[in-house]
Amino acid sequence: MADTTRAVRCGSLIREARHRHGLDQVELAKRLGTSQPAISRIERDKVSPTVETLERILNAMGEALHVSTLALDGPAPGGSNQSIAELRADYRLSAEERLAQAAQLSEIATELAAGTER
Repeated sequence: MADTTRAVRCGSLIREARHRHGLDQVELAKRLGTSQPAISRIERDKVSPTVETLERILNAMGEALHVSTLALDGPAPGGSNQSIAELRADYRLSAEERLAQAAQLSEIATELAAGTER
């Protein structure tokens, strides 16, 4: 049977949770029975913990891991007016195309802020 353990990149998630609880890396490491450098490597995404390890880290801070799925053709979380599939289409743009798109959006935002119309 193949190993189906998957690692995740979640350094910022762990760091933000740790800060919310007023913990430093040393204290979190003590709660987990590991070392401060190990926590640092995870928070810097130098190593990717398994989902089980991520859950254990969050539990040590009194938090729970919640995983859910979303339909790609449904609305994105947070009330976006674009579907996840539409948002993912931007990933296929080249760097130059993304810059052009950002410039165009900036121009539109500036016009809206000034109260002018196109």
